[in-house]
Amino acid sequence: MKRLLIAAALGFASLAAHAADLGISAQDTYAKIQNAEKNVLFIDVRDPVEVMFVGFSDAVHANVPFMLVDRTQWNAEKGVFRLYRNPDFINHVKLQLAKRGLSADAEIITMCRSGSERGEPSANFLRENGFPNARFVVDGFQGGAIKEGPQAGFRLQNGWQNSGLPWSAKMNADKIHRVDRP
Repeated sequence: MKRLLIAAALGFASLAAHAADLGISAQDTYAKIQNAEKNVLFIDVRDPVEVMFVGFSDAVHANVPFMLVDRTQWNAEKGVFRLYRNPDFINHVKLQLAKRGLSADAEIITMCRSGSERGEPSANFLRENGFPNARFVVDGFQGGAIKEGPQAGFRLQNGWQNSGLPWSAKMNADKIHRVDRP
């Protein structure tokens, strides 16, 4: 029993260390970009339509969506369109690395809206596919929703937007994922 408890404790400690290694704050990510760290690729992994309506940071090197919206498949139970993993995600990440002369060992930082829906899963997916230093912006672009008060439900805490970091409602045509070019 004692061995089982020790093994469980070590397992939890390993998971906690992995989670700490995987996540990075918006501020620390921005500092890396401002310092022009050469071995970093910062990608926004949101669907371009979401970027169009929510906003974009030009600090991002590229928009490479991890999940895409299939507008032909409606999920009536959830009241949303079906999401599917971008089948070209890994290839597009490799293309962005190659454009910058980076290897698979580069620090790849992903950012989604909240950090948990696509940011963390995309970083894990990259690690599982040969990119050992993939990370994600913990609170994503918009951050978390306020739980109580008159602004409950609005994403007005933490995240890139709410940290005073640069962003715009306009998309950068040179960085946004488009189907009319690679």
